[in-house]
Amino acid sequence: MSSVTYDTLILSDLHLGSELSRAHDARAMLTQNSFRRLILLGDIFSDLNFGRLTKDHWKFLGFIRKLSNPKRKIEVVWVEGNHDRGLSAVMSHLVGVRVYQEYVWQFDGKRHLAIHGHQYDRFVSKNLVLSGVGTLLHLYLQKLDSKGKYFSRLADRLNTRWLRLSHKVASGAILHARFKGADRVFCGHTHLAMQSFRDGVEYYNCGSWTDKSATYITVSEEGVRIHEFGERPNHRDSSQERSSADTQAAGSVVESGLPANAEYAGVGR
Repeated sequence: MSSVTYDTLILSDLHLGSELSRAHDARAMLTQNSFRRLILLGDIFSDLNFGRLTKDHWKFLGFIRKLSNPKRKIEVVWVEGNHDRGLSAVMSHLVGVRVYQEYVWQFDGKRHLAIHGHQYDRFVSKNLVLSGVGTLLHLYLQKLDSKGKYFSRLADRLNTRWLRLSHKVASGAILHARFKGADRVFCGHTHLAMQSFRDGVEYYNCGSWTDKSATYITVSEEGVRIHEFGERPNHRDSSQERSSADTQAAGSVVESGLPANAEYAGVGR
């Protein structure tokens, strides 16, 4: 287990029920870290069909229930994503975790805001039925795909870039954070881990747990860091310089005014 105790650990887009879900690795990551607050930042489920859940998926949910035990003194927060919609009441009972539309907390003199990010994706918000059909088609593709699920993961990445989700979600989240008086805002939804800065607001996206490179975020007195699962113990800082190819893959998500090496984009791609 890490010798550092973080104030908050954030992960999103685990998509339990999907064959791409890395539930086993997510559970391993949580056991390797020490934290006072865990935020599940949306799309923890892929859809409402519990019949798709595997043994590892149920083990992850069981682990979350244990973490939420008051004796552990860990605050567990679930922020609802578009794929989780309709599960709030069920999950509150099943794992003992309260579900929020967005969550705000204070730490180290800064106001932090966590919101999944689909609210700034017009395609999802205005085409609920079509979006649901797309989810089912993607789940079907996963069954037809090879063992490594290469085409399924590629389709997921191409969808994010084609819809320019990273730019849309970042812009919308920063605007909302300013309205809420937040210094930092955290999102998921795009499946692309990154950070940026604009209009006095720090923006972070914690990526996903459906690709070969799984990422999560920690918040401590040392600041905010994006980690990649499986990295060496001396976790790289989220502002570590990425290759120019990775930065271009993120589409220069937000014109932040930070130095070029301040973006953590296209993790492991």
